[in-house]
Amino acid sequence: MSVDLKIEPVRRSVLLTTISHLHEPPRFLASAVEFATRHTLENLRIIFVSALFNPQASNSWKDFTRAPGPADSVVQDGTQGISHTEHWDDVQRLLTFVYAQATKVAQEMGKVLMDIDVLLKGSEEQLPESLIQDAEHVFCVAPRHTPLPPLPPSFEQHRADFLWLRPDDHNAHHPATSSSAPTSRTGLPPFYPVVALGGTFDHLHAGHKILLSMAAWIASEKLIVGITDDPLLVKKVNREVLENISVRTARTRAFLELFKPRLEYDIVPLNDVYGPTAWDPNIQALVVSKETLSGAASIEKIRREKALSTLRVFVIDVISSTEASVDSDDAEALKKAKLSSTFIREWIVQQQQSSRPI
Repeated sequence: MSVDLKIEPVRRSVLLTTISHLHEPPRFLASAVEFATRHTLENLRIIFVSALFNPQASNSWKDFTRAPGPADSVVQDGTQGISHTEHWDDVQRLLTFVYAQATKVAQEMGKVLMDIDVLLKGSEEQLPESLIQDAEHVFCVAPRHTPLPPLPPSFEQHRADFLWLRPDDHNAHHPATSSSAPTSRTGLPPFYPVVALGGTFDHLHAGHKILLSMAAWIASEKLIVGITDDPLLVKKVNREVLENISVRTARTRAFLELFKPRLEYDIVPLNDVYGPTAWDPNIQALVVSKETLSGAASIEKIRREKALSTLRVFVIDVISSTEASVDSDDAEALKKAKLSSTFIREWIVQQQQSSRPI
């Protein structure tokens, strides 16, 4: 089915796609993302199925805390996935592009509370049917000359109902490739066993999901998420519509378990900037946004005082429409996609006021 055929909007949709390289954002997706967003009312799930996201040959932390030997030379064979740390910027750019495209369209249509999820799944993963079974539309799109990889049986049985959308021509000149450039050692392991991050996570939006996704992306065993407790938020603008910590915790956990179900998630209330990073010796990495870099410095200081190991800090370039380090072509789209809990609360209050009887 092509994008010019008319279909009715539905509550839940899935957009299935693939990607064969991470050299630039997937611009072939732009029209398909817009079309799927316009025809979805509540929840749009965008699922990338690609060999890039398959497991690596070795995910062992110990393999990267010793001196490398001859056996560490690995050749990409089209089935082994990329290093999650080496390709941090590439994956962040991918997520930012897709989230900004969909969020901009949703907000322009007044669907500010629309739930958008972008998932990265390996072509060798056993994907549960639940990822698509509640969708009323399943859209599909792939770059020209790059078909979707074989889908798991749970997906294939629904193929007759898929709605195929045309890719944009921007990337038509890119030939199909089996994977991105070979992974070279940068001194970092592909994963860290235990990763930590913190935030308020009110009305979970695309900016939050980029932050959470990237933290889960580099964790192999456990992700610790600190969520700012209610008593610390009394001065927030439009505090009356801010979600309480139980709601924020539940929504955060639900998204993370959708994005990477095999991880252990320890979600804890935060009463200060440190949380478990002030005492837990098992944490190896910390994920922060540009807006919270000062908190990372405070954490480093207290860990040094307690003789705890230094954390490897990974920085998210984009968490709101005012903090952007993306390609210039995407800057305008990002500005229009107001990735901010403050904006969402203001919108909710305006909706409440406009619905009151005069």
